[in-house]
Amino acid sequence: MEGDMDHDENEGEDLSEDSDDEDDTDPFEAHFSNPSRELLKGIEHLNGERKTWETKKTIVPGLGRCLSSAPGGGTGVLLKKMDSIKDLKLKQKLVEPFQSANGGLRPLQKALAPSVFKYQDILFSGRTADNADELRRTYCLHALNHVYKTRDRVLKNNARLNKGDEELEFRDQGFTRPKVLFILPTRNSCVKVVDSLVQLANPEQQENKKRFQDTFSIPTDQERISETKPEEFRELFSGNHDDLFRVGIKFTRKTFKYFAQFYNSDIILASPLGLRLAIGDESDKKRDYDFLSSIEMVIIDQADALLMQNWDHVEHVFKHLNLIPKESHGCDFGRVRNWYLDGHSRYLRQTIVLSQFLSPELNALFNKHMLNISGRLKNQPEYDGVLNDLGLRVRQIFTRFESPSPAADPDARFKYLTSALIPYILRNSSNGGILVFIPSYFDFIRLRNYLDTLNISFGLISEETPVPDVARARSHFLSGRHSLLLYTGRAHHFRRYELRGVKEVICYGLPENVAFYREIVGGFLLRSVGDGKVDKERCKARILFSKWDALKVERVVGTKRVGLMCNEKLAKGDTFEYV
Repeated sequence: MEGDMDHDENEGEDLSEDSDDEDDTDPFEAHFSNPSRELLKGIEHLNGERKTWETKKTIVPGLGRCLSSAPGGGTGVLLKKMDSIKDLKLKQKLVEPFQSANGGLRPLQKALAPSVFKYQDILFSGRTADNADELRRTYCLHALNHVYKTRDRVLKNNARLNKGDEELEFRDQGFTRPKVLFILPTRNSCVKVVDSLVQLANPEQQENKKRFQDTFSIPTDQERISETKPEEFRELFSGNHDDLFRVGIKFTRKTFKYFAQFYNSDIILASPLGLRLAIGDESDKKRDYDFLSSIEMVIIDQADALLMQNWDHVEHVFKHLNLIPKESHGCDFGRVRNWYLDGHSRYLRQTIVLSQFLSPELNALFNKHMLNISGRLKNQPEYDGVLNDLGLRVRQIFTRFESPSPAADPDARFKYLTSALIPYILRNSSNGGILVFIPSYFDFIRLRNYLDTLNISFGLISEETPVPDVARARSHFLSGRHSLLLYTGRAHHFRRYELRGVKEVICYGLPENVAFYREIVGGFLLRSVGDGKVDKERCKARILFSKWDALKVERVVGTKRVGLMCNEKLAKGDTFEYV
């Protein structure tokens, strides 16, 4: 039996209270309980080295440009508009709490609902601080609906079996109980999801709630976040922003139980690091990832923040999802669905990824691990760019360098910098105020080591720099003692320093988050103009990019310009200047 689901039945379970009739049009039935042969044929196109998808470009109202894919020559599932809550096929006890919290479906919810509630994979790159709450309510509603339907089906079938009919066979389970996995960046993001789950579940009792509140509250020694910091920074880092956590949630008819044992949990919420430590590495003697064997829904929120942690942890988790368990964990194999036994559960798992933007890592996750036979959807936003959104006129010079492959890109970038830009920096170092923004820590170390061999004074600020050293580097840069300052993308992500004394910005590479470009190129230079450190007519930024940076370039220069800049055959030259 999955987890201790049989014990739940003895808690006074009243199946008549919310035993909504089985409905063949319910996506839960069509995708998990009784998938058609036609749908399962999609596995043939995905199970192997060469995965074949039928992909089409489409315009989805409310989402804009999208790529929609179905396995092989199939169509996946047919999507119909879902304009009202009744279209979502919810358990009845979820309807009123959702309406109370959300009201009717909002435009973005209507746009995403067909794919979400039809169990398709989704990579959505339009998440913002403004729409975060409605997105969270949507996926929490879907997760609870799935957990409730799974649990009620098992309990109903238990009751039928207990009547003694030995000829009945029910394939209604996975190998282990956990069904939904939330992957989140911080403890505070976990609190927000749990609060939404509680609001929608409306349980009579909450077990271990005090422990959860104490464990996930703001530490007394945590630095207070200034109101002057950007909104998306405050959303991410307010509350407890520790990135090591994991917690299991178990549901019974009356109770919402925090810190349930993983194998007795319905939902697991964790950070990538928390899951990595629970799973272990190949070198560890004791490893455990059977609790991930029957996950049917993965929801990643604020994926852009996870990119700034260690993305390897996310990859590690996905490699250990939906594997055949090494131990039985009390499983009744006579109740396990056939597609689990065949090792095909990853093709029925739904994965929902929400991010502020697309990146090569997210696209790779989409292509490699989002293999849903019901199909998948990825939106492709159009961008106006931010060239004229910096608060002042800045001469922005983009230079494309030749790069044969993504793997060779770091070497090609370094070679171009040392041959073309370092001589420029050395000639102008006497003026001071040159900020070099470096997205990658590895590139930062490489450039630091190279500059150590030259006769130039420079400072360093990375995510690893101790606070006293940061203060010293900022002071020396402002005073002109250091003419050059190296500054990493992660340092800006985690601290949002407001650097003074910047007269010119050199982007060794563009940031993934376009807000960083506005803050560093626009914000820092505007501050220097106000401080009288530089004449506003002399504000300048130089940006290195290759064709592999197209996604980042598009967000800065706009969708209409990016093709000409990144396509070597279409571009006229390799330097592009904007004011």
